[in-house]
Amino acid sequence: WFEDGELNVSVNCIDRHLAENPYKPAIIWEGDHPSQHKIISYKELHAEVCRLGNAMRKMGVQKGDRVTLYMPMIPESAIAMLACARIGAVHSVVFGGFSSDSLANRLIDSQSKLIITADEGVRGGKHTPLKHNVDRALDVVGTECVEKVIVVYHTGESVPMSGRRDVWYHTVTDNASDVCEPEVMNAEDPLFLLYTSGSTGKPKGVLHTTGGYLTYVLSTFRDVFDIKDDDVFWCTADVGWITGHSYVTYAPLANGTTTVMFEGVPQYPDWARIGHIIDKHDITILYTAPTAIRAMMKEGDEYVRKSDRSSLRLLGSVGEPINPEAWQWYYEVVGESRCPIVDTWWQTETGGILMTPIPNAVDLKPGSAQTAMYGVKPAVVDAEGNEIEGTCEGNLIIKDSWPGQMRTIWGDQKRFLETYFSTYKGNYFTGDGVQRD
Repeated sequence: WFEDGELNVSVNCIDRHLAENPYKPAIIWEGDHPSQHKIISYKELHAEVCRLGNAMRKMGVQKGDRVTLYMPMIPESAIAMLACARIGAVHSVVFGGFSSDSLANRLIDSQSKLIITADEGVRGGKHTPLKHNVDRALDVVGTECVEKVIVVYHTGESVPMSGRRDVWYHTVTDNASDVCEPEVMNAEDPLFLLYTSGSTGKPKGVLHTTGGYLTYVLSTFRDVFDIKDDDVFWCTADVGWITGHSYVTYAPLANGTTTVMFEGVPQYPDWARIGHIIDKHDITILYTAPTAIRAMMKEGDEYVRKSDRSSLRLLGSVGEPINPEAWQWYYEVVGESRCPIVDTWWQTETGGILMTPIPNAVDLKPGSAQTAMYGVKPAVVDAEGNEIEGTCEGNLIIKDSWPGQMRTIWGDQKRFLETYFSTYKGNYFTGDGVQRD
């Protein structure tokens, strides 16, 4: 897609908003504890991204080098992703809840040159020893690839720092320039790797590229969520997952929207937390998972009703099918029967949303993803690959490509073709069943 196009993702996400909206909040961070929050403007985000980009360049990180991020849900996670994009490095975000063994496997497969982590992560009052896990992973990896580890001082917990290898984030960024020349990237240059668990046990490094991915997440975000200039968008996903890449970081910022990052969990200190965060930051759009919705529903309406939530105008669901009962509760209780729900279907491999109702454009059906995004051509096939028309059940395939589609499995094109294009020759195999009414 856009083969001769050139761009830089960080410029599209930050620089182009500076002329008109330098002081608009880019990121609102809500900490694990309700007393913690921080607001970062687009101007401040630009300076932070440039400082880290310059620090990484000084460490020898070049275009095409892989950088692994093993981070909590803090602003530095988004800053690190954007700094990698600015200098042309390929980031690989590993979810902070994964073990040191999982981290080691991903470091070896990606041949990462640099790790960015934090002393600890905090979720629901419980601390995760991120730096300790990095040290254990590097005991396995040895000196094969990783040259440096940048550590964010987050909780203040004492952590061992290894001589010439480990450096504090604030030490390398405090003295760095806040002007960083962006690397010119071809549209098909890699932007990031994101590992999913493969059925064979070896993790699959899903590769997304620069131009197609950004175009797709920018446009789906804008149109699916009917974005307005004053929206405050909260997607509850962790940056360790594709939803956190696409709809916490890249799409909101590319659209010049204010995005909310939440370090904690919905039930801490109690189940009223989500509603309180909505009120505290005047959130207009909530995008969360059916698991969280069902858990809130089980706890009862009283926790939700402890908040006002009048700022909300749109709700979204992502990550798994939502059952009609949970959909109805989400609509009636959380959204007070006035907020449309976009029930979105997509995958790590698709980059962005492929199927969803468009708010105020179609009648909503509880528990149904309803319609394909423009340009996306879904079809239902039987076990032999014959296309089925009308009301039916079968296997979901996509008949054509779209800009946000993954390009390969890192270092394993053969596995990519076998996994996604051999089951139903020439069509993208989603691995999902589908019912059409």
